[in-house]
This record gives sequence, structure tokens and C-alpha cells, in this order.
Amino acid sequence: MYKLGINTGFAVNRYSDPKSWCEIINKCNVKYVQLTADLINPSLPDKIIDEQINQINFWKNEFDIEIRSTFTGAFTRLNHLTHPNQNIREYWISWFKKFADITVRVGAKTMGSHFGILTTSEYNDKDISENRICEAISYWHEIGSYGKKIGLKQILWEPMSVGREFGETIEKCLALQNRLNSNAPLPFKICLDVDHGDISSNNPDDYNPYKWLEKFCELSPVIHLKQSSNNKNGHWPFTEEYNKYGKIVPEKVLDILKKKRVYDVDLVLELSFKEREPWDSSIESDLIESSIFWQKYL
Repeated sequence: MYKLGINTGFAVNRYSDPKSWCEIINKCNVKYVQLTADLINPSLPDKIIDEQINQINFWKNEFDIEIRSTFTGAFTRLNHLTHPNQNIREYWISWFKKFADITVRVGAKTMGSHFGILTTSEYNDKDISENRICEAISYWHEIGSYGKKIGLKQILWEPMSVGREFGETIEKCLALQNRLNSNAPLPFKICLDVDHGDISSNNPDDYNPYKWLEKFCELSPVIHLKQSSNNKNGHWPFTEEYNKYGKIVPEKVLDILKKKRVYDVDLVLELSFKEREPWDSSIESDLIESSIFWQKYL
């Protein structure tokens, strides 16, 4: 059935040690976690990674928390496999293989990221853009082959909101999904975000979260949740203040999932908080309120 989870993006530079973010998730009465790379970056020395994995595994067991997936985060929202520099692109292949190692070692079978990000100049050059896409698909397949050998079951990619970051419209998302899975070594699934999509599109479906859900929920084992308004200025918590005029309604989300007979899915709260007051001091209470809000419907 549906599993309510929390993405650890909220914890970056605020709750950096595993005990502290596990404590907060425990206070939310949530069992499932999507661990972001910002809390255990594969570029760290092996000794530190080993220490962090041991700490994460200790505290998640203490609080009966399960890490269901890993994902890149705010500090790793970079060009990576579509960077203009060949050496940097190749570095990120190794980075993702190491991230796959970390994923398996913390008990997860699913790793995810955005597909890639093009620079402005390369995005505006159609030939270069196409070359980057083709190359990135081959890189993802190489990473997938490695991941499959060590125990990964699937890799997620997240459709974004602008063309440079890929999958910004329903049509383009489906096209890339099909290309990515052609002769793939393991399944590439979609991490659907209810606040993404191109608001400049001539097709209003492209910025309607419910149209995205109807189209892709069967291909999305993980769905990112946050409250949002019509102008998509979102990443808000599901608190009384924001729910008054937010457009993300649990009943509507769940109705679509049930209509499509999709039940095995992680509904992950991916909430961001400004480094400003009063937001910075209300993170814990907002996470708890958001969790309680969704638990009423689950």
C-alpha cells in the first residue's frame, strides 16, 4: 500500500548528523525515508563515507526507519552527465556508481536523480543537445549495469520544469522515458514531482499536476509531494496556512492512484525551507504538521 516518506533535503546544513534527522522523522511518526546525497556525498573520502554509513544504519535501526531510496539533492543539482566538459562527465559516472554502492549499503534498492542539466549555450544548440542526450543515456546505462550487479532494482529520473533540465512537458517526458528504457540494463522509472512542469507551455496539461499523475503514476514508484499554488511557487509544507490556497489536495492525488490501480508507491514529502526566519525555525513543526495532514488520508 501507500508509504508516506520524507526526503532528507530539509536536513541539509541544519540536521547534519544521522541521529538528529532520524529523531525528527521519528517525531513525524514516519517510517520511510528518501536519503539525499547532500547528507552523504560520494565525493567524500571512503573513511568518512564508511563512518557515516555506520551511523546512518545504527540510528535508522534505533528509530525503526527504512531508507527506501536515495536521490541527488539541492547541492548536487548540477549538470553532471551532461556537463560540457568530458572529464567532468566521466567523473560523474564514477560518482553515481559510488552513490549506488552507498544506496545498497544503507538498505535501499532504488537510486535517483534528475537526468542531467544543459548549459544555456548547449541547450540552444540542437546538435550539441542531442549529442549530450545520447551520451547521457549511454552513461546511465553503464551506471545501471553496475547498479544491477550490486543489487539495485531500478533507477529513477525526475522530470523538471525547464527544457535545459529535461522532461518539462508530458510529451517530452514520455519521449525521454522511452529512450532511456530502450535496451536498458534495469528499469528506469520516473520520480514524479507534483510541482514540476513547464508553466510557459501552450498546453495547460503540462503544468497541471493531476494530468501528470494520470499519465505517469503507473511509471512512478516514488512521487514527490509539496504544497503549491497556481503559479507553481511551491515546495511549501502542508500546513493550515498553505493548504488554504494550495492546489495539491490529497483526495485528488489518491483518487487518481486508485483509479489507475496504483497502490505500491512511495509518497515522499520533499519540503524546502528558506534560510530566513520564521521558516528556518519552523521546520520541525511544519514537517510534523505536514505528516499528520497526509496520514489522515492514508
